[in-house]
Amino acid sequence: MVQNKKTTTTMAKQKAGKGIKAKKGSTAGKVVRNHSLRWSDAERKALAHSLNTLLANYQVHYQKLRNYHWNVTGGDFFDIHENLELQYTEAQADIDMIAERVRVFHERPLSTFSEYLKASTLKEDATVPSSTDMVKNLLADYVTLVDRMYETVDLAMGLSDAGTERMVKGFIEQIEKHHWMMGAFNK
Repeated sequence: MVQNKKTTTTMAKQKAGKGIKAKKGSTAGKVVRNHSLRWSDAERKALAHSLNTLLANYQVHYQKLRNYHWNVTGGDFFDIHENLELQYTEAQADIDMIAERVRVFHERPLSTFSEYLKASTLKEDATVPSSTDMVKNLLADYVTLVDRMYETVDLAMGLSDAGTERMVKGFIEQIEKHHWMMGAFNK
């Protein structure tokens, strides 16, 4: 199909809204991306904001896992201590992946505790609760994290961001499993 310059220009205008424009001087309607990703600046910022909010919540949760790991006592010590170490190690890797995904969108990941605490809906626990209360607190955190993750997935799906969608769905599976296991432990 042969396209004239007017058709190529019209195609470029239509695709510009999707971050794609015709190459200058193109005669065959070739397109190139006007940046390295398919999203507009506003879409990238929205995705990065959602990821940063998830990052902040995950960082607060991570620190709570560390606090509880260090301070658990009682007859459940070994079970909880070892399980929390597995969880915070996993969370640390997930946090790194979230921060790096924010960078994919050319944005800055939150990186200070004051930023995390401001953006997070999870709250720190400066106490040393009983092992039973630790588990109850973590169960509540899991619900908040999964809700936040689904919000991020919904946004990613709406913007055809398969990378974020796939990554966060993996986190959802992990957290849902932790919720089930800790819930079963606490019965």
